[in-house]
Amino acid sequence: MSIESLESQGALVSRGTFWRLMRYMMPHKLRLALALLLLGAATATDVLQPILIKVFLDRYLIPRHFPEQRLIDLGAAYLLLVLLTAAFNVVQLLLFQMLALDIIQRLRVDLFDKVQQLALSFFDQTPVGVLVSRITNDTEAILDMFMTVLSTFVQNITILVGVMVAMFALNVRLALYCLVLVPVIGAVMWMYQKVSSPLFHTARQRLSLLNAKLNESLQGMSIIQAMRQEPRLRQEFGELNESYRKVRYRNTQVNGILLRPLTEVIYLGALMLVLAYFGGESFSRAVNIGVLYAFVSYLSRFFEPINNMLQRLNSFQQAMVSASRVFQILDNPSRRPMAEGEGEPVITRGEVRFEDVSFSYDGTEEVLKHISFTAKPGQTVALVGHTGSGKSSTINLLMRFYPVVKGRITIDGVDLRQYSDDELRSKMGLVLQDPFLFVGDVTSNIRLGDQHISDDSVRQAAEFVQADQFIDRLAGGYHAPIGERGATLSTGQRQLISFARTMAHDPVILVLDEATASVDTETEDAIQAVLQKMRHGRTTIAIAHRLSTIQDADLILVLHHGEVVERGTHQELLSKKGLYHKMYLLQQGGLQDSAS
Repeated sequence: MSIESLESQGALVSRGTFWRLMRYMMPHKLRLALALLLLGAATATDVLQPILIKVFLDRYLIPRHFPEQRLIDLGAAYLLLVLLTAAFNVVQLLLFQMLALDIIQRLRVDLFDKVQQLALSFFDQTPVGVLVSRITNDTEAILDMFMTVLSTFVQNITILVGVMVAMFALNVRLALYCLVLVPVIGAVMWMYQKVSSPLFHTARQRLSLLNAKLNESLQGMSIIQAMRQEPRLRQEFGELNESYRKVRYRNTQVNGILLRPLTEVIYLGALMLVLAYFGGESFSRAVNIGVLYAFVSYLSRFFEPINNMLQRLNSFQQAMVSASRVFQILDNPSRRPMAEGEGEPVITRGEVRFEDVSFSYDGTEEVLKHISFTAKPGQTVALVGHTGSGKSSTINLLMRFYPVVKGRITIDGVDLRQYSDDELRSKMGLVLQDPFLFVGDVTSNIRLGDQHISDDSVRQAAEFVQADQFIDRLAGGYHAPIGERGATLSTGQRQLISFARTMAHDPVILVLDEATASVDTETEDAIQAVLQKMRHGRTTIAIAHRLSTIQDADLILVLHHGEVVERGTHQELLSKKGLYHKMYLLQQGGLQDSAS
């Protein structure tokens, strides 16, 4: 997937993104109200400090009048204000940060839950690294906004209001002059948002691509090294990294121009205005030094929160872009097929029927065309055919990974769409060609979180599929640690654990997707014996690569370009001298050649 195509998917930040984020604060209204109350108190105590300095200058320093008790009281009041400001700020910042952690925890859970509900077609089109980036990097940027940016904005806006009120209380005319600065600062913020928003969005997209390339490289490291692809991957990663560096460099240039340097110029202009005003006043009447000090102090306090907000505007923009990308996932209409209709049908016998089923992944080219067959309870139906013939697509529809649009699939005479997920998954066992094992131990990989499966049941399932022999030899036995994807185990051992996992859940219908294709002949013989036991008494749908493994199937369907071109038992198909016969002879010839 190209950078351009990914960037075109993301709309620029909408106005509703911020308010949608704010809705995550609603369950925490009391804590938020307390934090805002403390923030207001901290602002009030902070704004009052220059007033006390003004009183000291006008009443005591300039008249050279130093009553000891009053100065002590004034100093104590000033110190108390400083301590209260610090205390209020510490508590309100702590409350805001706790609030931020709770909100992001909820957002991440919502996002992960949404990902679990997305259709497999979404994952077919979206690199894993892109999703990882949105769940981790993007939510981290939102966390930063809630922890620092939001509190900074609220605090500094409150300070600005307090400073303006104090300015008007001191000198209405000069305060009106200073009020002109508000739209100027607002224009700077608006300009920064307009310029930086596309840059942040592009940077986030390219960071996602970096994660996707890194994820792909790490997962395929053995192939990369075996095929000497290091230079090519290094070049591709370097190009992505360079494109990310360039967009962040442009962002740095924008920050360098529109943030603190520009506000410093505005601040100096405002300071010159204040000094010029008091300088002009001094020609006609005496200037109140306390008022002058207070105004200069408030002017500094006016621009300090503006600088803080502009500095945080960078993080705010990143958070808004990240939030828009997170909401793209949350709003994605793609959804895995779910139960439809009323009632809660139960799978008991396991009869599977395909009725004139056609299917297309992209909505145009059909990969399955008018597939019809019946697998009666206890029977084994095998699907064979060349690569791309539609075998895996048939399994995907039966497992309800994709919706059936044309035709119908029934189990025990009930439409597949009517079964609940729990019923369907608990009564159907899937064994893949490349079994997926989770990080944990042997027992957790067999049990898969089902607490109804006891340790004894785990052992019985392992013994049933003859996996206990190698499990007992592992350091730790059934509690032996298993790394990512079971990398420390052989292919045959991973397959046997997946068999034990399936049998522990005792399915009514067994689905085998080329379960022996990745193992050697000796291991295959052992696994075939296990599969024979597993299939007994269960309806089995099996994709077969080696025709020798399904000679005892009750029905064999030969698929070609998405259509069933032949059907029958092994002997019946051989007697027809058709496609199955040719495939069989090719495999037999291959076996004879290898033997000779």
